[in-house]
Amino acid sequence: MELTEHSSQVASVRWSPIVPEIVAIGDYSNKVCLWNIEKQSLVRVMSGHTDRVSSLAWNEYILSSGSRSGQIFHHDVRVSDHHVATLVGHDLEVCGLAYSKDGKYLASGANDNKVMVWADRETTPLHTLIEHTAAVKALAWCPTSKNLLASGGGTQDRQICFWNAAHGTLQHSVDTGSQVSSILWSKNTKELVTGHGYSQNQLTVWKYPTMTRLAELTGHQDRVLQLAMSPDGSTVVSLGADEALRLWKIFDCETEKKTKRSDKSRSTSSKLSMNCR
Repeated sequence: MELTEHSSQVASVRWSPIVPEIVAIGDYSNKVCLWNIEKQSLVRVMSGHTDRVSSLAWNEYILSSGSRSGQIFHHDVRVSDHHVATLVGHDLEVCGLAYSKDGKYLASGANDNKVMVWADRETTPLHTLIEHTAAVKALAWCPTSKNLLASGGGTQDRQICFWNAAHGTLQHSVDTGSQVSSILWSKNTKELVTGHGYSQNQLTVWKYPTMTRLAELTGHQDRVLQLAMSPDGSTVVSLGADEALRLWKIFDCETEKKTKRSDKSRSTSSKLSMNCR
């Protein structure tokens, strides 16, 4: 399927969690577009940003968009006057957005090396987190601990930081040795997977909270740009700058209490199930 009518270069994509056939696209023409994939039709165009829209996140019917201007907009997609709030705090491009599972907090990461935590309906940050020394794109909320936020830094930083978002405190951090481009928590086990850049362009599977490396998954010829997880939580797809999509069987579908597996069985070859170009 190809949306040929979308003429501008795409900068960000996010599926609606409420209406499964709707996808939001942020582009280089400073707009946010909603498309109906089943009908392959443009539903609406939401303007207002003054620069490209590089990050998106949904909270039910509220779509938040981050721009290269440093601003974050809240759009209520149910009403004609969609722009309901502007969040001001970042100095440079907002390259990561993520809502907590309960929708209480929005986390943002930017090229100013900052992570900001925003409380629901507030337009100034609740916390500004300044541990990173490079741009922050990778953000992920723990599915089992509602205030636990993980953030990953760029090439000059290489850290994964774990934050108590309610108090704005750093719990611990780990140096991964390379750029962190994406983070996903397992839905069913106390593990997470991260995507990386130079020099191995790998995915790394970690045990939490010890942050023991369980597997290094290689195959991309250039940096990993983004990760996404299957609905059952077992499979991860990675998109690389090498223009390849790779599907990896990483996590169990059952909860950790119901399964006892050996880490030795988690070989790299067993993880890779498909490579698409």
